[in-house]
Amino acid sequence: MMAEEHITRLTLNDKQYILIGTAHVSKTSADLVKQIIEKERPDSVCIELDKGRYQSITEGSKWKNMDIFQVIKEKRATLLFINLALSSFQKRMANQFGINPGQEMIQGIESAKEVGARLVLADRNIQTTFSRIWNGIGLKGKALLLSQLIFSIFSKEDITEEELEKMKSKDTIDAMLQEFTEHFPSLKKPLIDERDQYLAQKIKDAPGEKVVAVLGAAHVPGITKEIHHDHDLKKLTAVPPKSKIPKIIGWSIPAIILVTILYTFFANPEAGLRQTISWILWNGSFSAIGTALAFGHPLAIVTAFFVAPITSLNPLLAAGWFAGLVQAFVKRPSVKDFESISDDITSVKGFWNNKVTRILLVVILANLGSSLGTFIGGADVLRLFFKHL
Repeated sequence: MMAEEHITRLTLNDKQYILIGTAHVSKTSADLVKQIIEKERPDSVCIELDKGRYQSITEGSKWKNMDIFQVIKEKRATLLFINLALSSFQKRMANQFGINPGQEMIQGIESAKEVGARLVLADRNIQTTFSRIWNGIGLKGKALLLSQLIFSIFSKEDITEEELEKMKSKDTIDAMLQEFTEHFPSLKKPLIDERDQYLAQKIKDAPGEKVVAVLGAAHVPGITKEIHHDHDLKKLTAVPPKSKIPKIIGWSIPAIILVTILYTFFANPEAGLRQTISWILWNGSFSAIGTALAFGHPLAIVTAFFVAPITSLNPLLAAGWFAGLVQAFVKRPSVKDFESISDDITSVKGFWNNKVTRILLVVILANLGSSLGTFIGGADVLRLFFKHL
């Protein structure tokens, strides 16, 4: 018997739409997708994947082809870490229930081929979604998001399959999104609302008179509403320009610190020297501590200590990039490290032991340490300035 409570049927302009709400690691969701597609034999099957995730699912892991040096140089270490943290949570859930992540999407792909339906990749590019999230949540939001992701890695809580099945009910989903909005109000729009609009438009544009869409249950209520409206896909995929305020602040703080130290040197060389030493020790020490917490190589720790006081005065540079590059050079990941990422990210120990993810941790924690050192060291520089004014 098919779980009709997970099926939403719509008719719009004489075109039938059948939305299947799934839980991404539920054993029954993949079976439901197979049953519905075989019964309905639609003209098109839409799946909640973009091109990159589709290739990852159908072609297997591409980790072994990743150039970690290029990731650091292109400033994508944090973005990759977020991807891995999200994958970690889903993989642990999948291991608990004995089903591969995205199995319902794989089933949708296979069933579409079996019935001769057109396959439509209906989701927005995940990089675009992350970019719109990252650029729109501010410093506090970024800190909250990273802390939540890190907590998800450390969390060992299990969930019953009954609880997982309940997540597919519309009432529970609505409640969950309300709680999500309260904690991260800036995230709901790019993560849920915009994707609902994008998915709705792609589903509506799918060819044929009957369309089946395989979706995460959280998106079904929104898509059911948004499919009645027209949406500009170009607007939804545009990455908004970054605010100038962080750039202004990013250049202002180093400028104030430099001017303060230089002025103090001319007025009181001894005090200026104390300011310089304070800046170097606070900034370098915190960045080195961050690298050490990531179990970085001693050379990476030393690199973080010496470059942090310099890179903190130039917003275009970051201590973590240099420490990460040194870590990658002296502890170059092997093919085995790349191939085992998907398993290693399911535990905290794995995140630290895998050479690839350890490099990412070195980059992120060295940068966080340097940022903390900048505020503390900068405050001490100003303290010494006013003391000897």
